[in-house]
Amino acid sequence: MEKVTSPSCPDPTQADPALAPLLEVDARLAKLGNRIRVLSGLAWPIEMETRFLASWRAGAPEMPAPPTQPVDHTDTIAALDDILQHLDRGHPVGDWLYRTAWSYRVAASMLANIGNPRFTTCSTLLYGQPSTRYRSQTTTTAQSAAQMLAITDQLIGSQYVPRIQYDIPAPDFSVLLRQRIEPFFTDDEVKVVLDTELASKAAAGSKVIRLRADALFSQLDLDQLVEHEAFIHSATLLNGKHQPWLRCLGAGAPRTTRTQEGLATFSEIITGAMDINRLRRLALRVVRLQEALEGADFIEVFRAFLAAGQSEVDSYRSAARIFRGGDLRGRVCFTKDGAYLEGLLLVTAFIKRALHENRGDTLRLLFCGRVDLGDLVTLAPYRESGLIAAPRYVPPWAQHPERVLATLAFSTAAQAMRLDTFDLQRFSAAEDELMAGAALADAQ
Repeated sequence: MEKVTSPSCPDPTQADPALAPLLEVDARLAKLGNRIRVLSGLAWPIEMETRFLASWRAGAPEMPAPPTQPVDHTDTIAALDDILQHLDRGHPVGDWLYRTAWSYRVAASMLANIGNPRFTTCSTLLYGQPSTRYRSQTTTTAQSAAQMLAITDQLIGSQYVPRIQYDIPAPDFSVLLRQRIEPFFTDDEVKVVLDTELASKAAAGSKVIRLRADALFSQLDLDQLVEHEAFIHSATLLNGKHQPWLRCLGAGAPRTTRTQEGLATFSEIITGAMDINRLRRLALRVVRLQEALEGADFIEVFRAFLAAGQSEVDSYRSAARIFRGGDLRGRVCFTKDGAYLEGLLLVTAFIKRALHENRGDTLRLLFCGRVDLGDLVTLAPYRESGLIAAPRYVPPWAQHPERVLATLAFSTAAQAMRLDTFDLQRFSAAEDELMAGAALADAQ
């Protein structure tokens, strides 16, 4: 393995010789991880959307027939098993590598079991499921999603949720996005390209942000993609690739997905980029995922998204996200769509707790590469030793933890105010009551 040493980047193995073999394993593991391509292995052809919607509009919906097949990762699994057997879990870095290798093995097994129940078992291990209740908590992600929908209904009835104007063609949108991100990535070129085969509207890597070529975007999309895809997904991946020692920080192991999606979604919220439509969309995906896990089929889930106010195109794409790699008859699903909301709740709880314990320094560790929240505890000592370098790119909101603390503190206090016990007229009546009370006091 090539080691990067300089006066500002001393060799950490000199102080801890046990790191030397672990760094060799890290380099090997990063290469093995590159073989496991989860989303590309589950992608549905774009033309399936056209066929399904045509049959739906004709009044005779036909169940999609995705061509996805199990992916043989026998050799990769064997190599990962060899790593798992020989790692020293007594060393913090060895334990981190073990968890990373384990998650790659689970992902490889998931892809090898496309279409059968083992697929969902593996997916749940990596991304969680809506019915999970953490030992220290009283609610599940599904219940939190339902509560979010109820709160937004209370704030603005679902039938009155404003529709967003998607009127910016992808070529024009790519120019706007490029203008926003170029000043941020000072040491790297992150391209924005159009992709005719992309199933989602956007996807980010370390060097390229892809946009679906035939998609229409909104101004809200611009803010959300900047904060979510560019300033988090691209930035953390680039920060990981710039790490001088630990290659897996720049690889994006499956175990980091919940934290990364949660952090990206938190970034949208803390910067004001999140709108009520997108928040509801994230919550709806969790609710519909739970229904699919309980037995709802693709068409039933599609109809449920429609009934919640989504367009036909959005409803198809939302349902497809849940059933990719699964069984369109229900119960076998890809649970990653629950990771956004669950990850958001976990990241929010972590940041609140870290700031409460005066550990605002952990915020920057969040951006050192692709990490899981647990890594911020395990790997924290290695910021000081030089094994982990400071992140090169940190979004503006995370550069001042005290601002994040102020926002979270206020939002926590504001949650105590109920909105279902009064209407707007109450503000005027309250002043009348105050004046009447003052007059009574004067009379006495």
